[in-house]
Amino acid sequence: MKINTIIENMKKYHKGYGTIDEDKTRDKVLYGNINQECTGIVTSCWASVDVIKYAIEKGANLIISHEALFWNHGDHQEWLEESKNSVYLEKRKLLDDHQIVVWRDHDYIHSGIPYKGDYIDGIFLGLAKKMGWEDKLIVNPINEFEPSLLCSTAYSFDHSIKAKDLAKELIDTCHLNGIKLIGNSNADIKKAAVLFHVFGDANEAIKNTDKSDVDCLLSMELIDFTYAEYLRDSGMLGRNRVALGMGHFNLEEPGMEYMLEYLDEAIGEHIPAWFKQSGDNYEYMIKDCCDNH
Repeated sequence: MKINTIIENMKKYHKGYGTIDEDKTRDKVLYGNINQECTGIVTSCWASVDVIKYAIEKGANLIISHEALFWNHGDHQEWLEESKNSVYLEKRKLLDDHQIVVWRDHDYIHSGIPYKGDYIDGIFLGLAKKMGWEDKLIVNPINEFEPSLLCSTAYSFDHSIKAKDLAKELIDTCHLNGIKLIGNSNADIKKAAVLFHVFGDANEAIKNTDKSDVDCLLSMELIDFTYAEYLRDSGMLGRNRVALGMGHFNLEEPGMEYMLEYLDEAIGEHIPAWFKQSGDNYEYMIKDCCDNH
């Protein structure tokens, strides 16, 4: 099957097919010639150099990534061409030498994949599957919370779990180097929610968090001022609330791993496929570690 057919079939599998604006969507072919037969597929959150090398090792010529390829929104390459950026040129050569295509599946997978007769965000269903939380899913948290936190998916636990124990479970299960914990590390978690991006002004998030019954915010971007400051003060006042800063890719990567479960159904035939974790962006140097060197 040709790569362009695979991409079209993948789009048709998602809820957003026919409604997502093809001119505005982020889900573009980021690199390569799609008019070639597919030799194999690698899924990952980000087509890093190591992910590309893994695809080469497997003989796969299609990478389905969730995020951008060349480090900017929209994956524009002109500025890298003009500056003759050496990392860009070397990464591009890897793709060229092995005729690898990179297609981004972002808006489509978030729009929903088939699930129990309806559709659900495929990324955060993947997180639920990875963590064994499928029976804990709150599928439409925007309607569940009053007032709503801006979150896409939430999980309700039958029995509470300490925040620091939940952090360790996430680290172990998702193969992470660590997690940033902000707030009350002894909080008893009964409800966790995946928080949308918090970059700067967090006034609405702070107001809604204060009125919400969500104990744990699973965060993507969470910068040190505004919202993080609020959460820290909340912890110092003994509030039963914490944020676990997993990082953007770490939080969404399980959804790209879960894609392997429905890839054949979506494509319409069997294509050899593998998942490669793009992995934690950070190594955590902690005091004890540094003191031992």
